[in-house]
Amino acid sequence: MASDSRFMTILRVITSTKGDEESTKLEEVPEIKGGARLSKSIGLLSSITIVVGSVIGSGIFVSPQGILAMTNSFGASIIVWIACGLFSLVGAYCYAELGTMMPRSGADYSYVYEAFGPFFGFLRLWIEVIVAQPVAAAIISMVFANYLLKPAFPTCAESSPTAVRLLACVCVLTVGFINCMSVRWSTRTQDIFTFAKVSALVMIIITGFVQIGRGRTEEFEDPFEGSNWNPGSLTVAFYNGLFAYSGWNCLNCMIEEMKNPRRDLPIAITVSCLIITVIYTMANVAYATVLTIPEILNSDAVAVSFAIRIYGPAWWIMPIFVAFSTFGGVNGTVMTTSRIFFVASQQNQMPKLLSFLQTSNLTPIPAIMLMCGVTIIYVAIGEISSLMNYLGFVKWLSIGISVLIVIIFRFTRRTMERPVK
Repeated sequence: MASDSRFMTILRVITSTKGDEESTKLEEVPEIKGGARLSKSIGLLSSITIVVGSVIGSGIFVSPQGILAMTNSFGASIIVWIACGLFSLVGAYCYAELGTMMPRSGADYSYVYEAFGPFFGFLRLWIEVIVAQPVAAAIISMVFANYLLKPAFPTCAESSPTAVRLLACVCVLTVGFINCMSVRWSTRTQDIFTFAKVSALVMIIITGFVQIGRGRTEEFEDPFEGSNWNPGSLTVAFYNGLFAYSGWNCLNCMIEEMKNPRRDLPIAITVSCLIITVIYTMANVAYATVLTIPEILNSDAVAVSFAIRIYGPAWWIMPIFVAFSTFGGVNGTVMTTSRIFFVASQQNQMPKLLSFLQTSNLTPIPAIMLMCGVTIIYVAIGEISSLMNYLGFVKWLSIGISVLIVIIFRFTRRTMERPVK
């Protein structure tokens, strides 16, 4: 009984609902009144770094190869990168409208639940739990491990799969620990690693400008020569580009923890998408000043090939920065997705245990542990390429449904307040 009592003083659970608002029985935690709520500790700057940190992962360091292979020219590939950024901005603004209409955590799950009812909400939830988010975190953590091992084993063509998986698991567990300890810890971690990944890209961009200043502009003399405008090829190129932009909707998962979501959500999403689009475009221009099209197509990691060519013995800096970038991506995915599980348990569509909060820091520890556990399973059994195939279709189908909900609500809920429209 004593241990049960101590356990209940650590955790609290939302147990009842009244109207549209959840209320909480806190019999075991009488010193805290007003219900168990996620801590409102995320301001505008942290909101921007969460989005930028979640989006900029491995994509910009790997995807240029896939886009260039489909377009056959730097000019066409740059157009694809910009178009993907604008497409993401439009989608993000749809999420801003939904998020400010319904300022509750859970993102796609909450919107599907509200629009189509509990059954479809349940289906959407379990797709998120079983496939989408754990697979995304597994991919990013394995990329983290691959890049972190490159400086340690520079002569190896590829790292040991066992070493990659073990290091990826360490990454996931470390992120889980940080998120369990404090929302502030996790947002500060995101701030730091976002700064690191942006610094890596700024370093690439500055190097590109230096190369342009030296007259290294051969690839831009006829940038559209040999371009492939075949619709099928462009579709695949867009698919690769959108993978690099995925994650711009992550802030909607944490909207209840934002200090001023109606003001900050649309600003953060808009600013983040514009920053990312500019950085991605300029980084690709920089790649073109150092590497030729065949060199990019034959590279497993464009950023590392760029660093080896231009930085010489200091090339190892780039894989370390890429590892930092992907660590921030794992942190952003775990931080935001655990809130989906938390919200779903409030709706009785997942075990009630997942709505428990740690009392002093108000972190959803059981939800975080579930997210990390499922991610580690995918790390143990999957390869990066196969996991990406599972993820892509599910991810964009879910986003398409949420955009459809915006249109549906314009007709079925015309009187609903829309701070963003």
